[in-house]
Amino acid sequence: MAWDFSTEPEFQQQLDWMLDFVREEVEPLDLLFRGPADPFDPHGPARPIIKALQKQVQARDLWAAHLGPELGGKGMGQVKLGLMNEILGRSRFAPVVFGTQAPDTGNAEILARFGTEAQKARYLQPLLDGEIVSCYSMTEPQAGADPAQFTCRARLDGDHWVIDGEKWFASHASIAEFLIVMAITDPDVPVHEGSTMIIVPQGTPGMTVLRDTAVGPKDDIGSGVHGYLRFADCRVPRENALGPVGEGFKVAQSRLGGGRIHHAMRTVGMLNRAIEMMRERVVSRTTKGELLANKQMVQEKLADSYTQVLQFRLHVLYAAWLLDRDKAYTRPVRREIAAVKAAMPGVLKDVIYRALHLHGSLGMSNETPLMDMWQHVPEMGIVDGPTEVHKVAVAKDLLRDAVSSPGVFPTYHVPSARAAAESKYAHFLHPRKDAAE
Repeated sequence: MAWDFSTEPEFQQQLDWMLDFVREEVEPLDLLFRGPADPFDPHGPARPIIKALQKQVQARDLWAAHLGPELGGKGMGQVKLGLMNEILGRSRFAPVVFGTQAPDTGNAEILARFGTEAQKARYLQPLLDGEIVSCYSMTEPQAGADPAQFTCRARLDGDHWVIDGEKWFASHASIAEFLIVMAITDPDVPVHEGSTMIIVPQGTPGMTVLRDTAVGPKDDIGSGVHGYLRFADCRVPRENALGPVGEGFKVAQSRLGGGRIHHAMRTVGMLNRAIEMMRERVVSRTTKGELLANKQMVQEKLADSYTQVLQFRLHVLYAAWLLDRDKAYTRPVRREIAAVKAAMPGVLKDVIYRALHLHGSLGMSNETPLMDMWQHVPEMGIVDGPTEVHKVAVAKDLLRDAVSSPGVFPTYHVPSARAAAESKYAHFLHPRKDAAE
């Protein structure tokens, strides 16, 4: 029976190096470069330092570890990727330093899976090398989780697609070399059959970034990295379709599952860092004549946080293990990924709030990382599908094989079940006299 929570010694050494490296070399970048685009902008002020750190990662053979063998990667599997992402979640620069930043990872996957040779030659290798940034544009101002409400259209005009409509929260649109845009190409059929992914190069006439949006209230309007886009008679070559025409939804679904697991494990990394802050704070701060650490209600908060994070972490790793086992997004895999995604914002809210609370006014200030962490609570409840959608998916899967009771009362109705039990074992409970004789 194979049931093991251990990590191979050789890989554990890599994880230990990663943790020290992220703590000592990468986390300082979070303090020096505060702009929303700083980790991602190929021409930004942090880029020289990022490139130097990337060389160290490449020397350790840890660059772009999510890549499968078909893309020159190691094919590590989702469990190992999960353990790595737990460390990368400590810093917003770490995914870029290790070549695993979203949305580039998912875009590389669908380019490798669905792209033509010309598309791969132009976009895939520079993306894998971290030389360019990409954008994935699906959500619209009036629709996100329900693609049936999308209105952005693309029609064929000779040898060109003509795109018209708007897109919302298109991450890194302003700095991307290219965008992958989901557009409705056949409005007369369901969206699952009538949408197409189309590559739009940066600077294509007819595409305008109306403004960029930031997560959270602290940045000025227009200062973020999530683009509000408008397409007006935007023309791109017919061959820019990514994947089969009409199957854009299938292309989209192929990139989301693994990303959700990685989001979840990076959240674990963030939560572990919050617990580290809590531990240091409560053994350093005295109030009412004793350390915070000695107060039972403080101990309760620390214990509850540890327990929640560990439970969530094991659930994420279980989902990753299932994906490694099945090698596909099977029904059990999809269910557990949805369950993890649904649980994530709740764990974040509980643990980060406790950490904020134990830091008092300092926790509410901008002089610790905690308020930056706090803004991830609503964000993780929305990105990659809102929490409600994933809860419904889990419930529907659990109900799919449920069987109704055959009678008025449920099968576990005690009087009925007791009568059945008595009948089953009657020869023991009421032995016949002749048998006794």
